[in-house]
Amino acid sequence: MKEKTVSELKQMREDGVDFQLIDVREEHEFDMCNIDGELIPLGNLLTDIDKIRKDVPVIVHCRSGSRSAAAINELEKRFGYENLYNLKGGIMAYSKEIDPSIIVA
Repeated sequence: MKEKTVSELKQMREDGVDFQLIDVREEHEFDMCNIDGELIPLGNLLTDIDKIRKDVPVIVHCRSGSRSAAAINELEKRFGYENLYNLKGGIMAYSKEIDPSIIVA
């Protein structure tokens, strides 16, 4: 599985790279803290498949990286996505390494 680090995500944002950031956590988790990704909870992923782009890199994240990895495996297997990247360490790593003001419960 391809991954992006939180530093790479930060650099992509700074460089103005066209990409999509998807948060597969639950709505209550997203409401507590987020990093401006598009919320598509893991349970809604297959019904919201049309929201996931195939023309740009798509970085998928969750709290620590395990749910997003499961989402990527399913999307690659069932729908043939080849442009998906797991955010290594999830929002916890982003909070620790990039923005400590983000409090992850």
